[in-house]
Amino acid sequence: MKTSASRVSILLALLLAPLITGCANLGVKPWERGQFARQDMQLEADEMDMAIEDHIYFSKEGASGGRTLAGGGCGCN
Repeated sequence: MKTSASRVSILLALLLAPLITGCANLGVKPWERGQFARQDMQLEADEMDMAIEDHIYFSKEGASGGRTLAGGGCGCN
């Protein structure tokens, strides 16, 4: 009975080890930073698209104060 329990614990440890260490290397290497600094890799690459999306968002929400501030109200100006 003890051998099967030890085998299960070893098997469980072997299966969980990659899951635990899977996110251990999240840093960006210096030679990779140039790829992320490109204009097409930015989250908000096109300023016109961002302005249009902001206009639609704030028109629908009726919120004031921007994305990071809490706001509310009817949206009437």
